[in-house]
This record gives sequence, C-alpha cells and structure tokens, in this order.
Amino acid sequence: METVLFIAVGVVLALGGVACVIGVLLGLPGTWILLGFAVLVELFDGIWTTADSPVTFGLPVLIGCGIAAGLGEALELLSGALGAKHAGSSRRGMIGAFFGGFVGLVLGTAIPIPVAGSLIGVLLGCFLGALGGELSHENAKLEGALKPALGAVLGKVVGTLAKLPIVLGVWGILLFIYITGGLS
Repeated sequence: METVLFIAVGVVLALGGVACVIGVLLGLPGTWILLGFAVLVELFDGIWTTADSPVTFGLPVLIGCGIAAGLGEALELLSGALGAKHAGSSRRGMIGAFFGGFVGLVLGTAIPIPVAGSLIGVLLGCFLGALGGELSHENAKLEGALKPALGAVLGKVVGTLAKLPIVLGVWGILLFIYITGGLS
C-alpha cells in the first residue's frame, strides 16, 4: 500500500508540475501551487515513509523553494513598471503599470476564458495603468502615452517568461528529492 501511494503521489507531483509550469505561462501562481502541494506532501508523508526517513523534502528545501518563488513573483510584478520605464514612462506611468497589472490579475480571473483570463487581465491592466498614469499629466497626448503603455505590456511578458526558469527549477528540485529520497 505504501509503495502504491508513494508512486501515486510522485505521478501527481510530476504531472502537477507540468500543469504549474503551464499555469505560470498563463499568468497563474503555478510556483506557489507547486510549493503548496509540496507542503501537503511533507505534512502527510508519514503515511508512506519509513521511520528511518520520516521527512520527504525538509524545511530548508521548502524555505529555499519559497524564497525562489517570492523572487519570481517580485520579478514578475516589477517587470511591467520596468518595461514602461524603458519605453520612456514617467513615474506615474510606472506606478500605474505596477498597480494596473495587480488589479488586472485579480479582475482577469472573472474573464470567462478558462485560465487565460488572468493573463489577459494582467496585460490589459498593465497597459491601462501605464496609459492612465501617462495621461494624468497636463498637456498629455495619447500618442505619447501609448509607447510607455506598450512597454509595460512587453515588460510584463518578459517578466512572466523570466519566471519560467524559477518554476522549472523548483519543480525539478522537488521531483528530484521526491524520487531519490533526499539530497544526501
């Protein structure tokens, strides 16, 4: 029974990891979902582990993966603002891109396109936030505000793609440790 359960959890970790990687590309918190599953495995691994190796991942691995996930989120959150800045945005446009991306992520989940709604929401939020920030200046013109708004969207896409190696790394580490029984 323990062997069957161990294999079943391993298969879920492997296939769930694929879904989490795809989720990151779609703007979903795939790294956090993967880490949450690892914590659940750690909490319930006493069902299928032996007394001489009662720990699957261990606290240091989970904390390290959590730090990596946090860095990935920070990178993705800041990327829209940095893309706007690179395209010539003012401070207002950068702040608008940052908050617009966050609001777009939250509201995008209501878009009735399964899973992709979050991605559409975050990109649209970055664009509209940067555009609104740029247009809030006196004598602002739409033509001048479009370049920073498009830069915010491009920055957000680059930030999402930059998060991909992080989720792949977390997934690879967790899967390796699970399959091999540890780093020692």
